[in-house]
Amino acid sequence: MKKLIKNNVDWVGKIDWELRTFHGEEFSTHSGSSYNSYLIREEKTVLVDTVWLPYAKEFVDNLASEVPLEEIDYIVINHGEKDHSGALTELMQRIPDTPIYCTANAVKSLKGQYHQDWNFNVVKTGDTLDIGNGKELVFVEMKMLHWPDSMATYMTGDNILFSNDAFGQHYACEHLFNDLADPCRLEREAIKYYANILNPFNKILKKKLDEILALNLEIDIIATSHGVIWRDNPMQIVEKYAAWCRDYQENQITIIYDTMWNGTKRIAEKMAEGIQAEDSETVVKLFNVSKADDNDLATEVFKSRAIAVGSPTVSNSVLRSLSGFLHYLKELKFKNKKGVAFGCYGWSGESPGVIQAMLKDAGFDVSEEVFKVNWNMTGDLEQEAMEFGKKLLKDLED
Repeated sequence: MKKLIKNNVDWVGKIDWELRTFHGEEFSTHSGSSYNSYLIREEKTVLVDTVWLPYAKEFVDNLASEVPLEEIDYIVINHGEKDHSGALTELMQRIPDTPIYCTANAVKSLKGQYHQDWNFNVVKTGDTLDIGNGKELVFVEMKMLHWPDSMATYMTGDNILFSNDAFGQHYACEHLFNDLADPCRLEREAIKYYANILNPFNKILKKKLDEILALNLEIDIIATSHGVIWRDNPMQIVEKYAAWCRDYQENQITIIYDTMWNGTKRIAEKMAEGIQAEDSETVVKLFNVSKADDNDLATEVFKSRAIAVGSPTVSNSVLRSLSGFLHYLKELKFKNKKGVAFGCYGWSGESPGVIQAMLKDAGFDVSEEVFKVNWNMTGDLEQEAMEFGKKLLKDLED
């Protein structure tokens, strides 16, 4: 199935309605996803990327129904990960000598994964490929966004940026274009994608956005590798990335906990009450980490000015659901966010200190003050928990 993108450019990818996890089990895809591949037919015929390996035969058969495969002059692989390159082995069995244009690191990636010595042509930023009718493909390396081999490809004349993983979402949308998608879901999936995949590379992304803007490219369409294609005001997503990559935060505090017998849960609830009593404009969200989706929760942390993290003390430490999530936050390299620790205990009471150390290790500005309760809270301690929440809010204003 193809869909017209613009003039002689068609989408020839695959919408994966059933996908629920990505990168193994690491990324939740509640809204499915798509593997966007594009067919350019000017004087030269160019295929930009393929699809994930499970759909390789279906993809190649569909492609062959659109264009005789031997008429494909060039293949552009913007990124070697299998959700982009997975159909190459099936395709290259039929057209083995077709030139593949990619970065030097992509050659390493593709050879390492598929053990084939195809007709690789290495490109770098600023290199061009003439495709006829006065149009060219311009290559832009996107190293570490989010693999060392990544690049984007710009098509002159039609002003299309094939952006690879940048600006995408894991979102299966039958209409393909941003102006036809559910705007709330699109916003949710776009920020989740950024927070969980691209945030660790903020410094690189800032420089790359400046580099792309310095090329003075007129961009009418941003054709992503996943999710919707940006054709209505496509620069809106670039503007969002420019904001997100600058240690982003909203007026939100997120309280994250796990609990055994609801003692730590009760502290979290009273802290939330205190924050809301102090300032009703501040958004406060509570999550039991063992009942929440890690990627959705990480997105809430991304949006937050501060987080409060709590666990009961178990074996002189914290519950493993919480330690696993805090390790994940370290991977995401969030900056410019405060953190506090709390918890209840029966005997030794180490959990808040363990949480403090993990938050510091994850890059949070951690308060030295903790809130911990021996056994269950009394009425006076409930008030103290509320005051602890208020103090967190006041500390943000200092």
